[in-house]
Amino acid sequence: MNPRLRRLVAVNEADRLYNRTQADLDAPWRDQDYLAVDVETTGLDTRHDQIVSYGAVPIIDGRIRFADAVSGYVKPTRDVSAAAVRVHGLRRADLDTAPPLLDCVNTLLPAMTGRVVVAHCGWIERAFLSRALHASSAAVFHNPTVDTALLAQRWLGSAATGGCDESIALEYLARTLDMPVHCPHDALGDALTTAQVFLALVSRLESIHGPMTVRALT
Repeated sequence: MNPRLRRLVAVNEADRLYNRTQADLDAPWRDQDYLAVDVETTGLDTRHDQIVSYGAVPIIDGRIRFADAVSGYVKPTRDVSAAAVRVHGLRRADLDTAPPLLDCVNTLLPAMTGRVVVAHCGWIERAFLSRALHASSAAVFHNPTVDTALLAQRWLGSAATGGCDESIALEYLARTLDMPVHCPHDALGDALTTAQVFLALVSRLESIHGPMTVRALT
Protein backbone atom coordinates (compact mmCIF):
# COMPACT_ATOMS: atom_id res chain seq x y z
CA MET A 1 0.00 0.00 0.00
CA ASN A 2 1.49 3.36 -1.00
CA PRO A 3 1.99 5.98 1.74
CA ARG A 4 -0.82 8.27 0.59
CA LEU A 5 -3.33 5.42 0.45
CA ARG A 6 -2.19 4.28 3.90
CA ARG A 7 -2.80 7.80 5.24
CA LEU A 8 -6.24 7.90 3.62
CA VAL A 9 -7.20 4.61 5.25
CA ALA A 10 -5.99 5.90 8.62
CA VAL A 11 -8.00 9.11 8.22
CA ASN A 12 -11.14 7.17 7.24
CA GLU A 13 -10.82 4.93 10.32
CA ALA A 14 -10.28 7.95 12.57
CA ASP A 15 -13.20 9.71 10.86
CA ARG A 16 -15.59 6.86 11.69
CA LEU A 17 -14.65 6.99 15.36
CA TYR A 18 -14.80 10.81 15.37
CA ASN A 19 -18.34 10.84 13.97
CA ARG A 20 -19.56 8.31 16.56
CA THR A 21 -18.16 10.11 19.59
CA GLN A 22 -19.80 13.15 21.18
CA ALA A 23 -18.93 15.34 24.15
CA ASP A 24 -21.32 15.45 27.12
CA LEU A 25 -22.34 19.10 27.49
CA ASP A 26 -24.25 18.51 30.72
CA ALA A 27 -21.34 16.90 32.56
CA PRO A 28 -19.34 18.78 35.19
CA TRP A 29 -16.60 20.49 33.25
CA ARG A 30 -13.79 18.47 34.86
CA ASP A 31 -15.43 15.24 33.70
CA GLN A 32 -14.98 16.23 30.07
CA ASP A 33 -11.78 16.06 28.02
CA TYR A 34 -10.66 19.15 26.09
CA LEU A 35 -8.18 19.95 23.35
CA ALA A 36 -6.67 23.43 23.19
CA VAL A 37 -5.98 24.10 19.51
CA ASP A 38 -4.21 26.81 17.54
CA VAL A 39 -3.59 27.04 13.81
CA GLU A 40 -1.41 29.39 11.81
CA THR A 41 -2.54 30.09 8.26
CA THR A 42 -1.66 31.70 4.93
CA GLY A 43 -4.08 34.52 5.80
CA LEU A 44 -7.45 35.18 7.43
CA ASP A 45 -9.74 34.50 4.47
CA THR A 46 -11.53 31.43 5.84
CA ARG A 47 -12.81 30.50 2.37
CA HIS A 48 -9.49 30.45 0.54
CA ASP A 49 -6.52 30.63 2.93
CA GLN A 50 -4.93 27.46 4.28
CA ILE A 51 -3.42 26.00 7.44
CA VAL A 52 0.40 26.10 7.56
CA SER A 53 0.93 24.86 11.12
CA TYR A 54 -1.08 23.47 14.01
CA GLY A 55 -0.67 22.74 17.70
CA ALA A 56 -3.01 20.91 20.05
CA VAL A 57 -2.71 20.34 23.80
CA PRO A 58 -5.05 17.96 25.70
CA ILE A 59 -6.65 18.90 29.01
CA ILE A 60 -7.69 15.82 30.99
CA ASP A 61 -9.27 15.85 34.47
CA GLY A 62 -8.70 19.59 34.65
CA ARG A 63 -4.95 19.24 33.98
CA ILE A 64 -2.81 20.00 30.94
CA ARG A 65 -1.21 16.91 29.38
CA PHE A 66 1.59 18.51 27.42
CA ALA A 67 3.31 15.15 26.96
CA ASP A 68 0.40 14.18 24.70
CA ALA A 69 0.44 17.39 22.66
CA VAL A 70 0.64 17.20 18.87
CA SER A 71 1.92 19.75 16.39
CA GLY A 72 3.22 20.04 12.87
CA TYR A 73 3.62 22.04 9.70
CA VAL A 74 1.48 21.80 6.59
CA LYS A 75 2.55 22.43 3.00
CA PRO A 76 0.15 24.98 1.50
CA THR A 77 -0.86 25.09 -2.15
CA ARG A 78 -0.98 28.89 -2.20
CA ASP A 79 1.36 31.69 -1.19
CA VAL A 80 1.53 32.87 2.41
CA SER A 81 0.41 36.48 2.61
CA ALA A 82 2.92 39.10 3.70
CA ALA A 83 0.68 40.00 6.63
CA ALA A 84 0.64 36.37 7.81
CA VAL A 85 4.42 36.05 7.47
CA ARG A 86 4.82 39.10 9.70
CA VAL A 87 2.75 37.33 12.35
CA HIS A 88 4.09 33.76 12.38
CA GLY A 89 7.26 34.05 10.29
CA LEU A 90 6.50 31.06 8.05
CA ARG A 91 7.12 31.61 4.34
CA ARG A 92 5.96 29.25 1.64
CA ALA A 93 9.60 28.29 1.00
CA ASP A 94 9.91 27.26 4.65
CA LEU A 95 7.06 24.79 4.14
CA ASP A 96 8.18 23.12 0.91
CA THR A 97 9.12 19.90 2.69
CA ALA A 98 6.17 19.91 5.13
CA PRO A 99 3.55 17.13 4.91
CA PRO A 100 0.24 17.73 3.11
CA LEU A 101 -3.01 18.70 4.81
CA LEU A 102 -4.03 15.03 4.93
CA ASP A 103 -1.30 14.34 7.47
CA CYS A 104 -2.53 17.22 9.64
CA VAL A 105 -6.06 15.79 9.64
CA ASN A 106 -4.71 12.29 10.30
CA THR A 107 -3.04 13.66 13.44
CA LEU A 108 -5.81 15.95 14.67
CA LEU A 109 -8.87 13.74 14.15
CA PRO A 110 -7.94 11.22 16.89
CA ALA A 111 -6.89 14.06 19.21
CA MET A 112 -10.23 15.85 18.69
CA THR A 113 -12.42 12.76 19.08
CA GLY A 114 -14.78 13.07 22.04
CA ARG A 115 -13.18 16.30 23.22
CA VAL A 116 -14.35 19.88 23.50
CA VAL A 117 -12.12 22.17 21.46
CA VAL A 118 -10.70 25.20 23.27
CA ALA A 119 -9.41 28.08 21.15
CA HIS A 120 -8.80 31.80 21.47
CA CYS A 121 -11.02 33.73 19.05
CA GLY A 122 -12.20 30.24 18.19
CA TRP A 123 -14.13 31.14 15.03
CA ILE A 124 -10.79 31.09 13.22
CA GLU A 125 -9.85 27.56 14.32
CA ARG A 126 -13.39 26.32 13.79
CA ALA A 127 -13.54 27.69 10.24
CA PHE A 128 -10.16 26.38 9.14
CA LEU A 129 -10.55 23.00 10.83
CA SER A 130 -14.02 22.59 9.32
CA ARG A 131 -12.59 23.13 5.85
CA ALA A 132 -9.63 20.85 6.52
CA LEU A 133 -11.80 17.99 7.78
CA HIS A 134 -14.22 18.31 4.89
CA ALA A 135 -11.49 18.55 2.26
CA SER A 136 -9.53 15.56 3.55
CA SER A 137 -12.14 13.16 4.90
CA ALA A 138 -15.61 14.64 4.30
CA ALA A 139 -16.03 14.81 8.08
CA VAL A 140 -18.17 17.57 9.57
CA PHE A 141 -16.62 19.50 12.45
CA HIS A 142 -18.97 18.82 15.37
CA ASN A 143 -16.84 19.45 18.45
CA PRO A 144 -18.36 21.92 20.90
CA THR A 145 -15.99 24.88 21.15
CA VAL A 146 -15.01 26.98 24.14
CA ASP A 147 -13.72 30.38 23.05
CA THR A 148 -11.42 31.84 25.69
CA ALA A 149 -11.82 35.32 24.19
CA LEU A 150 -15.60 35.15 24.64
CA LEU A 151 -15.23 33.74 28.15
CA ALA A 152 -12.98 36.66 29.01
CA GLN A 153 -15.45 39.17 27.58
CA ARG A 154 -18.36 37.57 29.38
CA TRP A 155 -16.84 37.06 32.80
CA LEU A 156 -13.90 39.44 33.23
CA GLY A 157 -15.68 42.58 32.07
CA SER A 158 -13.32 45.53 31.84
CA ALA A 159 -10.28 43.24 31.71
CA ALA A 160 -11.37 42.08 28.26
CA THR A 161 -13.51 44.31 26.07
CA GLY A 162 -14.11 45.11 22.46
CA GLY A 163 -14.00 41.71 20.75
CA CYS A 164 -10.90 40.00 19.41
CA ASP A 165 -8.82 43.14 19.10
CA GLU A 166 -5.64 44.24 20.85
CA SER A 167 -7.29 44.40 24.27
CA ILE A 168 -8.32 40.74 24.08
CA ALA A 169 -5.16 39.38 22.48
CA LEU A 170 -4.09 36.04 23.89
CA GLU A 171 -0.85 37.47 25.26
CA TYR A 172 -2.68 40.34 26.95
CA LEU A 173 -5.22 37.98 28.51
CA ALA A 174 -2.54 35.56 29.73
CA ARG A 175 -0.67 38.37 31.46
CA THR A 176 -3.90 39.72 32.95
CA LEU A 177 -4.45 36.27 34.48
CA ASP A 178 -0.80 36.02 35.62
CA MET A 179 -0.17 33.17 33.19
CA PRO A 180 3.04 32.69 31.17
CA VAL A 181 3.06 33.33 27.43
CA HIS A 182 4.67 30.51 25.44
CA CYS A 183 6.27 31.30 22.04
CA PRO A 184 3.69 33.78 20.70
CA HIS A 185 2.35 33.01 17.21
CA ASP A 186 3.87 29.55 17.25
CA ALA A 187 0.91 27.16 16.98
CA LEU A 188 1.99 24.82 19.78
CA GLY A 189 3.07 27.70 22.01
CA ASP A 190 -0.26 29.47 21.54
CA ALA A 191 -2.18 26.23 22.15
CA LEU A 192 -0.36 25.78 25.47
CA THR A 193 -1.00 29.41 26.46
CA THR A 194 -4.68 28.95 25.52
CA ALA A 195 -4.93 25.82 27.67
CA GLN A 196 -3.51 27.65 30.69
CA VAL A 197 -5.76 30.67 30.12
CA PHE A 198 -8.78 28.37 29.88
CA LEU A 199 -8.05 26.73 33.25
CA ALA A 200 -7.42 30.12 34.86
CA LEU A 201 -10.70 31.51 33.52
CA VAL A 202 -12.72 28.50 34.66
CA SER A 203 -11.19 28.75 38.14
CA ARG A 204 -12.36 32.36 38.35
CA LEU A 205 -15.80 31.42 37.08
CA GLU A 206 -16.19 28.73 39.70
CA SER A 207 -15.09 31.05 42.48
CA ILE A 208 -17.97 33.35 41.53
CA HIS A 209 -20.71 31.03 40.30
CA GLY A 210 -19.93 27.65 41.81
CA PRO A 211 -19.56 24.35 39.92
CA MET A 212 -19.80 24.67 36.14
CA THR A 213 -21.01 22.30 33.42
CA VAL A 214 -19.46 22.04 29.99
CA ARG A 215 -22.51 23.74 28.51
CA ALA A 216 -21.99 26.80 30.70
CA LEU A 217 -18.55 27.31 29.13
CA THR A 218 -19.48 26.90 25.47
